[in-house]
Amino acid sequence: MQGEADRQRELLDVEALAGHLLVPGSVFAFLAQHRLELFPPSMFVDLFPSGRGRPSIPPEVIASVLVLQSLYGHSDREAVDALTFDLRWKAACGYAVDGAGFHPTALTVWRKRLAASESPQRIFEAVREVITTTGALTGRARRALDSTVLDDAVARQDTITQLIASIRRVGRDVPGATALVTERCTRLAALTGGDYSATGKPRIAWDDEAAREELVTALVDDALALLAALDAAHHDEHGAPDGLVLLSEAGGKPAEAVTLLALVAGQDVEPAEGSDGTDGRWRIARKTVPDRMISTVDPDARHAHKTRERRQDGFKAHVVVEPDTGLMTMVKLTRTNGTDNSDASVGADLVTTDPTITGTPNAPVQVLGDSAYASGPMLATLDAQKWTPVLKPWPLRPAVEDGFTLDDFTHDPAAGTLTCPAGTTRAISPKGKVTFGAACTHCPLRARCTTAARGRKVTLGEHHQLQRQHRQRAVEPDFQAIYRQHRPMVERSIAWLTTGARRVPYRGVAKNDAWLHHRAAGLNLRRLLNLGLTQRHGTWAIA
Repeated sequence: MQGEADRQRELLDVEALAGHLLVPGSVFAFLAQHRLELFPPSMFVDLFPSGRGRPSIPPEVIASVLVLQSLYGHSDREAVDALTFDLRWKAACGYAVDGAGFHPTALTVWRKRLAASESPQRIFEAVREVITTTGALTGRARRALDSTVLDDAVARQDTITQLIASIRRVGRDVPGATALVTERCTRLAALTGGDYSATGKPRIAWDDEAAREELVTALVDDALALLAALDAAHHDEHGAPDGLVLLSEAGGKPAEAVTLLALVAGQDVEPAEGSDGTDGRWRIARKTVPDRMISTVDPDARHAHKTRERRQDGFKAHVVVEPDTGLMTMVKLTRTNGTDNSDASVGADLVTTDPTITGTPNAPVQVLGDSAYASGPMLATLDAQKWTPVLKPWPLRPAVEDGFTLDDFTHDPAAGTLTCPAGTTRAISPKGKVTFGAACTHCPLRARCTTAARGRKVTLGEHHQLQRQHRQRAVEPDFQAIYRQHRPMVERSIAWLTTGARRVPYRGVAKNDAWLHHRAAGLNLRRLLNLGLTQRHGTWAIA
């Protein structure tokens, strides 16, 4: 059942005794006075539908601790220690001087209940509702999009470590698989004398390429033999045509372990030199697959390339920021790769579902962002909303250095034609392809246009005209002035988000997305206080 705090202060209540020592305008001082208004118990009643059992910790206390924890980068144990020994935390949560904190696992229980609820981000949404009530965003029709890469909480694993860890996990999580590992996975022991009971890397001559390939072959063949044995075992037990399919459909830890093993056994290896893939000889692949899993400990973590020079492993945090106040109105954490996780795709979803945007025909919404957001689908999304994109356009690269770009060709969307700089016009195919072919043979501008023997070929994307028009707007002085004026606050918001929190504290997208929302809630609350957040006659306002 849901707990309830004693509304009558204790004799040694910290806020009553030393509340005057709290820094005015700090998050601690605000929560000490207003945590009940910000996080009323009614906001969490659905998490405890039963009236039976021991009362839980008062919800306003847990919500306050979650916000402070993410704001100051504490682990569960560190947060509870702060609640027990730090007078500021005690005052913020309504504790007495001699009040003891709760067990750290209570935070885990609350996070799980929040994640399983219909409103998992209610703490972030509660702070956003305060933003709306204050009117801090009234009349502000600009939103800026940005993202940053956050480091994962685990170490990257190489192919050898992943294969061994995956086989060990199957033996641990799949019922009856321990015997199958002992019976079928014998190649590692035959090669090195060790088995899968050890966690470290096998002892081989690591500077010998042939020895490394023999080890990879043994591990991959063991993994494939184990998968085949599991398939046969579940086929015999349940009479299914495909035992692994049946195991996967059952879900849970066994399905996750088998799926992980199948992925690891295929993502980083290829047939050895001279092998056709049927003789059981393997080696580490000479290329990296696009969606490579980098650790069996956190299967959601991925390689990230924010720039060519800066490479990280982890997740990507996407934010929507109001650029005058620096308040974050929408946030989301995703994997770092994949079309659905691109800046433009996630940014379009976030900004179009932002409940704080109230644009009018006289003041249309402006969406700011760097070139990562200037994709064709993103421009089409904004155009459908009648919003104005202030997005740094993608640079055009000419086919010949210092030669003509696509914008030097005249596009007539009504006629469905494209005219080259020399004046030759060609029809655009249904797939957006244009071939100038023989017209390029004696063209005096050929050297500045193409080096292809068969002449210039052009492919126009689905949203080519929108992108062309956007590039034309981007050179206007007003566009440049707006972008330069409002970009710095967005960078500052990203700096606030990542300072002391560049590494996520949990494993997986879901848990870290919840953490990101709690951190954004704390940062928004701190920013509101800096802007003069107060309460007048029971209503939130900016002084």
